[in-house]
Amino acid sequence: MAKTAELIIDGKSYKFPIVEGTEGEQGIDISNLLEETGAVTLDFGYKNTGATKSAITFLDGDKGILRYRGYSIEDLAAKSTFLEVSYLLIFGELPTADQLTKFSDDIKNHTMVHEDIKKILDGFPSSSHPMGVLASLFCAQTAFYPESLDPNRSSEGVYLSIVRSLAKMPTFASWAYKNEVGHPVNYPDNSLDYCSRFLKMMFALPAEKYEVDPVVAAALDKLLILHADHEQNCSTSTVRIVGSSKASIYSSISAGINALWGPLHGGANQEVILMLEQIKKDGGDTDKWIAKAKDKNDPFRLMGFGHRVYKNFDPRAKIIKKAADDVLEKLGVNDPTLEIAMKLEEIALKDPYFIERKLYPNVDFYSGIIYRALGIPVDMFTVMFAIGRLPGWIAQWKELRENKEPIGRPRQIYTGQNLRPYVALNKR
Repeated sequence: MAKTAELIIDGKSYKFPIVEGTEGEQGIDISNLLEETGAVTLDFGYKNTGATKSAITFLDGDKGILRYRGYSIEDLAAKSTFLEVSYLLIFGELPTADQLTKFSDDIKNHTMVHEDIKKILDGFPSSSHPMGVLASLFCAQTAFYPESLDPNRSSEGVYLSIVRSLAKMPTFASWAYKNEVGHPVNYPDNSLDYCSRFLKMMFALPAEKYEVDPVVAAALDKLLILHADHEQNCSTSTVRIVGSSKASIYSSISAGINALWGPLHGGANQEVILMLEQIKKDGGDTDKWIAKAKDKNDPFRLMGFGHRVYKNFDPRAKIIKKAADDVLEKLGVNDPTLEIAMKLEEIALKDPYFIERKLYPNVDFYSGIIYRALGIPVDMFTVMFAIGRLPGWIAQWKELRENKEPIGRPRQIYTGQNLRPYVALNKR
């Protein structure tokens, strides 16, 4: 017998079906709530609202589980590459060798951008935040590829837009960085893999030979995998709701970039470094700041410890800790700020206060350390996040399109003025 939920309003009973996911999670289908009862639900921040069914990512914060298309994040990070994971997220299955070769080659064929994009880039002052530059350049692709605006575009056309998005995102991101530091831009070197190509565009200087460190490239590849999708968060839901209007993939993802830009979403790893800088400026006494974190009357909070979703541990943090250790060892970075980070990590992993409250270092803590060690400025951290999240956004946009989901139209409870008479200006 099908499960139902009963809602009683003014003594009248209404029944709604319960939908069960493949992992046993339950949702009450209230699609006909307004029609049947005249009422809507009120759920600030949509914390208890499922806006869609999705086959892309499964997340169980209580158990520390993250899976893409049924594959554990641990297996994917250990055995896959970012492009393999991108293919998996977008198309539903891991690629064969031939499929991966074609996918990689197609991306390489579209890494270059139209030279007129540089004119747009030149319009931004060097003081522009890289996320604003990235969102603008990404959205501008609708002008260069107007066929992407066709809501009924063929599957071949959609594939081309997907490939262009993955190919050009690192180019746009590196150019946003070059704009900030006032350096001439670099063009993609397609003899390199995805992450190595990006690192060279970021850090190569004119007339200087640049060799990509394989340890750094491998760590970046792993970090991008860990950020590739994370279920229905703020930016992903933004991509889906913008896409529900049949907006192009470029404008939908640009909206996601802007949502990610907010400090409550994509800025967590940036906040980690700012906190470490604050501790260093104060003299670097980690014991003092640990005591402040334990003091419930002190407003200070350790950034990069614990997680809003993962209640026991962040499965991504266990993976990226090793990559962070490898990068620091290989580069031999001598940075007092990172030394403070290591001291905080050591304390948090041993101190009963943090263990009991499950305040473990999370993925933002370790990703901030890696980016700092690579010399990436803090306002580029969210750009790095966006590069990683791109395949997830694409997969979500594609799934919405293929499922022919309706346009998003949230409701509200009106709390403003009732009808009142208009008073002419000369009588007010």
